[in-house]
Amino acid sequence: MCQLKFFLLLLASLSSLGFNLAKAQSSKDVNGGVKKEAHTKPVAKPPAPNSIKKNEPGKRNVTAKPLDLPLAPQELSIAERVHVGHLPCELGASIRMTADANAPGYFDVQSKGYKYRMRPVATSTGAIRLEDEKAGAVWLQLANKSMLMDQKNGRRLADECTHPDQVAVANDMRINPPPALIDLSNLATENKR
Repeated sequence: MCQLKFFLLLLASLSSLGFNLAKAQSSKDVNGGVKKEAHTKPVAKPPAPNSIKKNEPGKRNVTAKPLDLPLAPQELSIAERVHVGHLPCELGASIRMTADANAPGYFDVQSKGYKYRMRPVATSTGAIRLEDEKAGAVWLQLANKSMLMDQKNGRRLADECTHPDQVAVANDMRINPPPALIDLSNLATENKR
């Protein structure tokens, strides 16, 4: 079996060598001189279908937009609860949140100096979270406020951004504060005994 493999390998290498020798011999003309081969220019590749030149008449300018991946039903249900519109924030800042009609569940968040393309991400806490993974931006929407954070640099870009629905919840929380997560009032009375 081993001899058969060796024989086949030897035969294959000799046949390829013989092919190269035959090709080299065929490049000589009848008188023994070397034939001159015509050199041709390589054929230019056709332009990619997505690229359109800017100044071609009759064609519109198209900017290649990254394809948005389809969202899962859970992510689409999160997207339905996102507040859109002009949201005033603290320190005179504001955010414009717009839903993309062509890509359900995707949002464009913009303000002075930045613009992000965000998609919903499921959380264990129930907070609405949108992310632009490429830019490292995160939008967190709570019941009483929203904030825009830059994860790459570890800072808040906008805080206390509020939609009218969130303003109503914040006012209700001031009148009827929610119970504390850790109630320390009972510990203080037990220590006094």
